[in-house]
Amino acid sequence: MKFRTELFVPPGDFKISHSDSVLMMGSCFVENISAKMSGAGFNIDANPFGAVYNPLSLSLNLNRLMDGKPYAGSELFRDKDLFHSFAHHSRFSGTNLSETLEKINLRLEHSSAFLRKSTLLVITFGTSFVYRLQETGAVISNCHKLPAHLFIHERMCLDDIVTEWNNLIGRLKKFAPGIKILFTVSPLRYLKDGFHENQLSKATLLLAIEKLIRETPDAYYFPSYEIVMDDLRDYRFYAEDLIHPSSQAIDYIWEKFSDAYFDEETQKIVREFESIERALNHKPFYPESEEYKSFIKKIEERKNKYSYICTQFKSK
Repeated sequence: MKFRTELFVPPGDFKISHSDSVLMMGSCFVENISAKMSGAGFNIDANPFGAVYNPLSLSLNLNRLMDGKPYAGSELFRDKDLFHSFAHHSRFSGTNLSETLEKINLRLEHSSAFLRKSTLLVITFGTSFVYRLQETGAVISNCHKLPAHLFIHERMCLDDIVTEWNNLIGRLKKFAPGIKILFTVSPLRYLKDGFHENQLSKATLLLAIEKLIRETPDAYYFPSYEIVMDDLRDYRFYAEDLIHPSSQAIDYIWEKFSDAYFDEETQKIVREFESIERALNHKPFYPESEEYKSFIKKIEERKNKYSYICTQFKSK
């Protein structure tokens, strides 16, 4: 007897290897998958503005990367003791204006250069709802817990998302020739918008992506949303808040992603990197023992075998 409907993800129309440069942007779901990619030795840059949830903010941020224009002090605001950017997650906020600007602009410079050489852009849409400043009408990425009356809350329509992203993709193809785009929809439910509204929001995103990939060469879709909603449709695959996927669910999605986009050789390297990562995270009872020193020597030999791929282990 079968007690669940497993979702089969067909092999991808392209493969990801360790020679690729992968920029990943979107909701906090990106943080989970990018951590897997990084731990597996891939050359990635993830969320240079922090977690961003809606398609319009993601488009604005990608255009800013292509512009390469540094942020000015006038683009930040102060609330209590912190300086914030409406385009960035609060992890970029700080108590000193010049230091906050430096942190934002250094990341902007790095990610702008990274995007230009990227071979793959992974985009995760979280919600089609956007927040606009009442005062200016500008769309923002993060409200930074400011009072709700300062913002207009509205849902983007299908045509607006498609038009915005068609324009963006046209520019992106010139900025980073040959880049592929892999769209996903975050399985996280945004229940603060309401249960029905969340469903309408996700449906809008799915329809927009479907239209975009039909009209865009080298644009694809990975069904992370469907894996959680239809395959893992059980609360045991959620974290304690019953909204975010559990670590077990993330591992399962990663397995599906790997099977679809990594060839046999890449998967072999991924397994070795993950094994090395686990070994490096091992906390010995007796770090001065000869047995542990021998163990570390063997790990170093395994690391050196893959030094041509990635230098991420050198600082550990």
